[in-house]
Amino acid sequence: MNAIMISLNSIDKVKSFCNDIAKFDAEFDLVSGRYVIDAKSIMGIFSLDISKPIELNIHAENGLDEIMEALKPYIAE
Repeated sequence: MNAIMISLNSIDKVKSFCNDIAKFDAEFDLVSGRYVIDAKSIMGIFSLDISKPIELNIHAENGLDEIMEALKPYIAE
């Protein structure tokens, strides 16, 4: 499992993020405090506080380089 911090601070960013990760066969979880939700769920993401960076856990056996390339626009600085 890999964990990175991402920023999804707008509705458009959330929609494009969900579309981008839906292409992959890996599991993605977003962790905010004690809440863990499926990152492919738009409704789940909107149940979190998206004004702050959120931890993204990536459960992928292979293709991690391609996944990280797709996530570049969302990685929190």
